[in-house]
Amino acid sequence: MINTMKAAEIAQQQIVRFTKLELAGVRGLSHDDKEWHVTVEMVEKKSIPDAQDLLGLYDVTIDEEGNVVNFERTMFRKRGET
Repeated sequence: MINTMKAAEIAQQQIVRFTKLELAGVRGLSHDDKEWHVTVEMVEKKSIPDAQDLLGLYDVTIDEEGNVVNFERTMFRKRGET
């Protein structure tokens, strides 16, 4: 079984590997009986000023062995929007 920090680390490393995008940060993490669910924000497009960067929010699912079993982009926004 993996712990919270390892789940976040795996999600960050693998989503960068899969998407080839720049990591903006982990925005959420939870665990159910079988899997870790990590929400990661990625920079989809850099802009000047930074407030105009386009960000994607990805949900990453990791099993108890540390394998990514699913990921999907769930939201898309400009950095300056809340």
